[in-house]
Formats: sequence, C-alpha cells, structure tokens
Amino acid sequence: MRLRPYIECKDYDEIKDWITEERTHAMWCANLIKFPIEKGDFERVMKEAAERFGDSPYVATSDDGELIGFFCYSTNLETNEGMLKFVMTNPKYRGKGFGKEMLKLAVLYAFDITKVEAVHLNVFPENIKAKKCYEAVGFTERKTDLNAFAYKDESWDRCNMIIKSS
Repeated sequence: MRLRPYIECKDYDEIKDWITEERTHAMWCANLIKFPIEKGDFERVMKEAAERFGDSPYVATSDDGELIGFFCYSTNLETNEGMLKFVMTNPKYRGKGFGKEMLKLAVLYAFDITKVEAVHLNVFPENIKAKKCYEAVGFTERKTDLNAFAYKDESWDRCNMIIKSS
C-alpha cells in the first residue's frame, strides 16, 4: 500500500460512491458534507478545511494504483499534534485489514515526516467498527464529549482518540 495526495480529477468519482447509507455518512463526516456526496460540496469542505486547519487530503492505493482509502491530515504546531479526519475505506476493502494498514502509514507519515509527538482523531462510539480499527492501530481514548452530535432522533458522543510517538 502507498499514500499519495488526493487528486480531485482522478479520485473524486470513485470516492463519492464509497458511502451510500445516510447514517454511515453522518458517522463519517458529522454531516459537514451533504448526503449524498456532491462534487461542489465536497470540494468546498476540503477547501475550507485546508484554509482553516491546514488539512491536506490523501488517498491510499494498492501498488497498482487502485484506490483503497481516503483521509485528511493536518498538523497543529502549537500542540505538536497531527490530526486525521474524514477517514474512509473503499467498501470492497473493508473488514480485511486495509483500513488498519492505511492508518499505520498515516501515523508513520505523521511521526517521521511532520515530526509530531502524537496523532489524534475523533470518532462517534456508535461507529463500532471504526473505533475498533483505531484501537487495533494503537489509538486510545483521550476524552469523550457527551451528546456532541445529533443525528435524527439519536444523540452521539464524540470520542477523541490519540496515539503517541514511542
């Protein structure tokens, strides 16, 4: 597996179809991006995240270039922490360890290239598979904000998870 920068004209048309169910979509992006994903809205959110937080989007690919996953990464120089956002895996690779491999590469990039002391992310505990994936990579719970997000008649907590450089 390899990481490379996200290339809109090459990657968007495939990524937009990876999440097809509204509740799963809300768990992925906290409804910051409209459902279903539309190009203009996706581009707007990526641009705003870049301007506001310094986020850069990346994809994980197989050695022959097939898209496996997507995420955004930014570095907070004040706290010397990296942050992962919008993590998602191609549905045909879910449950097979590819998400873990992508996260391990992202964390390695964060520690070795951006020289952060820790990497964190947020997950809704209701997103059981994602949370287990993050834990399997070595992320641990740092704090949980209760009732941080409302989805229809549900109220979800937001769990901040962290992995520290060894």
